[in-house]
Amino acid sequence: MLTLYGLPHSLYTAKARAYLRKQGIAYVEVPPSDRRFADHVVPIIGRGIVPVVELPDGTIIQDTVDIIDHFERTGPVKWSAYPADPVIRSLAHLFELYAVVGLTRHAMHYRWSYLKDQEKFLTLAFASGGDEAGAQAVMGRMQSYLPMLGVNEDTIPKIEQSFEELLDALDAHLARHGYLLGSQPSIGDYALFGPLYAHLGRDPVPLAKMQTRAPRVFRWTERMHAPDLDLVEYEDRGGGFARPEELLGTLGPVLSQIAEEILPDLRDRLAFLRGYVAEGKAEPGTPVTAKPHQRIIGEVETSFRGVPYRGGVQPYVFFLWQRLIAAAETPEVIEVFKNHGLDPLVDCELPIRVERRDHVEMWG
Repeated sequence: MLTLYGLPHSLYTAKARAYLRKQGIAYVEVPPSDRRFADHVVPIIGRGIVPVVELPDGTIIQDTVDIIDHFERTGPVKWSAYPADPVIRSLAHLFELYAVVGLTRHAMHYRWSYLKDQEKFLTLAFASGGDEAGAQAVMGRMQSYLPMLGVNEDTIPKIEQSFEELLDALDAHLARHGYLLGSQPSIGDYALFGPLYAHLGRDPVPLAKMQTRAPRVFRWTERMHAPDLDLVEYEDRGGGFARPEELLGTLGPVLSQIAEEILPDLRDRLAFLRGYVAEGKAEPGTPVTAKPHQRIIGEVETSFRGVPYRGGVQPYVFFLWQRLIAAAETPEVIEVFKNHGLDPLVDCELPIRVERRDHVEMWG
C-alpha cells in the first residue's frame, strides 16, 4: 500500500491527502518521526520535509505538485484535477500560485500570532509522533519565519482584513458552486485547501472565524476531505467543471482581491530574479540554493496591501508562476485575466526556469 508521510496540521500534507482521498487511492499516513522516514526517505530527498509519498514499488515522490501530477499522468483518476478549458485551467493555476504567495502569510499569522490562545492545541499537534520538547523546538522555528512572510505589527491588520474579505467572497461563490471551478475539485482547490484547512480551518482561532463568518467555506473544507464529491446541497452532483461565463460573476471579487494582494509582491520578486540572473548567480543545471532545505535566494523590499515589508524570495514561487504562464497562452485567457487586473501575471516572461530533478529544485 502507498505510504503518505505527513502530519494532520501540515499545510502541504492536507493538499496531498485530499487528492488521495478524492481519487480513492488507498494509503496509510505515518508521521515523519517514523524510523523509515529518517533512515530511508530523508537520504533520498536530502532533507526532512513533508509530505512525501512512497509508492508500493519503493518510488519516492516529494512535492505536492509532483505527487498529484504522478497520478494524473499514470491514471486513471476519478476526477481529474486539470480542467480542459484553457481559461478554467489557467484559473486553477492562479489559485495554485495564490495559495503559496498569498495564503501562506494568512495561515502562518493566524497560527503563530495567536499562539497563546491556541497553544495547547498546537503543542499537541506538533508533538504528534514525537514529544513535547521536540514540538517546542519546531514551533519556535516556525514562528521565526513570520517576518520573512511579511507578518508584523503593521501588516497584521491588513492580513486579517484580507482573510475576512476572502471568506466573504468565497462564501458567496460557493453558494452556487460546490468547488472553485464547478462541481469537481481542481488543482486550485487542492492548493487552497492546504492553508484553508490545515491552518485556517483547523486551528481554533481562524476556525471559529471561518465557521461563523463563512459557513460555506467551512463546508467546502469538509467536502474536500470527503472520498466522494459530496455535493448534497447542490442540484448538479455529477461532477465536471463549469464554463467561464458560469463562474466569473461570483468569482470576480476573489480574482480582484488576488490581483491586489500578489501583484506588487510578484513584481518585486521578478525584478530581483532578473537581477540575480543578470549577475550570473543562476546557472542552468545547478541547484537553486546551496542546500536542499534552504528555501530562499535573497530578500527584497516589497509590500502587502500598501504596507511595506522585507520578504524572502522563494524559487518555488517561480516554479508555480511558470506553470500559470504556460497554461495561459490563448487570447481568451489573457482577456479574462486583463478584466480582473491579473494580466501582468500571464503577459510576461521569467528570465530562467525552475525545474525539479531528483527531488531538488534546479535552474532550468
